Amino acid sequence: MESMLVVLLLAPPMAAAALALLGRGVARAAAWANAATMPLSVVAAVVMALRAAAGGAPIVVGTLWRVDALSALMALLVSVVALLSAWLGPGLERRGGASNADVRRYRIYANLFATVMLTAVTTSNLGVMWVAIEATTVTSALLVPWRRTRAALDASWKYLFIGSVGIALAFAGTVLAFVDFATTGGSLEMALQWTTLRAAAPLLHPEVARLAFVFLLVGFGTKAGLAPTHTWLPDAHSEAPAPLSAMMSGVLLAVALYSVARWKAIVDLAIGPAFSDTLLMIVGVATIVVGCTSLLAETQYKRLLAYSSIEHVGLACVGLALGPAGVFAALLHLAGHALAKSTAFLLSGRVYERCKSGEISAASGLLGAAPGTAVLFAAAVVALAGLPPFSLFLSEILIVQAAWRADHVLLTGVVLVLILIAFGSLVVHLQRMLFGEAAAGVPRGETAGAALALLALPLGVLAWVGVRPPEPLLMLLTRAAEVIRP
Repeated sequence: MESMLVVLLLAPPMAAAALALLGRGVARAAAWANAATMPLSVVAAVVMALRAAAGGAPIVVGTLWRVDALSALMALLVSVVALLSAWLGPGLERRGGASNADVRRYRIYANLFATVMLTAVTTSNLGVMWVAIEATTVTSALLVPWRRTRAALDASWKYLFIGSVGIALAFAGTVLAFVDFATTGGSLEMALQWTTLRAAAPLLHPEVARLAFVFLLVGFGTKAGLAPTHTWLPDAHSEAPAPLSAMMSGVLLAVALYSVARWKAIVDLAIGPAFSDTLLMIVGVATIVVGCTSLLAETQYKRLLAYSSIEHVGLACVGLALGPAGVFAALLHLAGHALAKSTAFLLSGRVYERCKSGEISAASGLLGAAPGTAVLFAAAVVALAGLPPFSLFLSEILIVQAAWRADHVLLTGVVLVLILIAFGSLVVHLQRMLFGEAAAGVPRGETAGAALALLALPLGVLAWVGVRPPEPLLMLLTRAAEVIRP
C-alpha cells in the first residue's frame, strides 16, 4: 500500500513526459493524458496528507522514500499546482494554440519539472534531494524562453547561471555535513539519510554545522528567491509561459525553502536554534524589503507577481525563525501562497493573450473587457495583498503574532510596515489594470468559461481556509511544523 502511494504520486507526470517524448504526432494525446492522469497524483497526496494529519507513521519505502507530515504537505501543494498547470497548459485547445512541437516540448519538461519537485519533497536521502533541486533548474529553464525573444533567452541563461551557482553552494554544504558525519564513525551508506543525520546531529562539530548551514541557506535560498541571490526570479517568472510561472512561483520556491527547513531541523539539534534563527531573520527581512520596494515602481504585471513572490517567501523565511508557532504560520503561508500565486499567474496568461503585452498600462480597462478574468485576477491579487477572507491574511497575522510573542518588537514593527507597503503597491497597480478605457483592438467578452470556473476553485479554498480552517489541515500543519521545530 505504501509503495503504491509513492508510485501513484510520481507515475502520472513521468508517464506524460514519456508519452510526449514519442514524437510530435502524439503531443496533444500526451497533453490530454497528462490532464487525465494528474488527478491520481493529487489523490495520492491527499491520502498521504490525511494519514499524516491523523498521526500515522511516516510512509517509508526502502531507503529512498520517506513521507512524513512535512513531505505530505509539500507533495499536496506540488501535485495540486501541477494539476492546474496540466489542465490549463498548451495542447488542450480546441483550435489554434501552440504548435505540436511546442506542445511536446512543454509537456516533456513541465512534467519532468513536476516529477523532480515531487521527488525532492518525498525522498529520505538529502543527496537525492539536492539532485532533484538541481534538476528543477534544468527542466524549467528550458521552457523559460517560450516566446523565443531575446529577453526570454537572457532570462533563461541568467536563471541557469545563478541557479547553478546556488545549487553548487548547497552541494558544498551537503558535503560538509556528510564529511562531518563520517568523522563520528557512522555508516557511510546511510550518511545522507535525513533520519540518520538527525539522530547523529548532537555528535556533529558545531563549527562545521554552522558553516554547512550558511552554504545550504545561500545555496537553496537562491532557488527560493531569497536576497541577495534573487535577481534571476523576476526575469524568469515573467518570461516563462503562464502555466510554468505558476509552478515556479507557486511551488518551486516553497520546495527550495523546504530543503532549508529540512537542514535547519538537523543543525538546530547540533548547535541549538539561535544561529539558524538569526540568519533566517536577517535574510528574510532583507528579502521582504527587496520584494516590497521593487513592487512600488513596477510596470509589468507578471514581474509584479514575481516581486510579490519574493516578498512572500521572505515572510515565510522569517516565520521559520520564530519557534513552533512561527513555523506553523510559515507553512500555512507557503500553502496559501502556492494557491494564490499559481492562480494569479495562470490568469495573467489570459490577460496577456488578450492584451498582447505584459505592461500594466496595456491591461487597463480589464474589468470592462473581460469581467470574469478581471474579477478572479483581482481576487487573487487581493489574497496576495493579505486581505481577508483569504488565508494569507491569517498566516501574516500569525507570523506577526509569533514575532511579538517572541519579544522581537523591532522585527514586528518592520514586518508590519513592509506588509503595508506591499499591500498598497499591489492595490494601486491592480486599480490601474481594472479600470479606465481598454486599449484599441483589445477584444471584449470572455472565452473558455470552464477555465475560469477551474481557477475560481483555489480562490474558494483560500477563502474557506481563511474563514474556517478545516481540522485535518490544522493537524497536518501542526505535525509538519513539529518535524522542523519539535
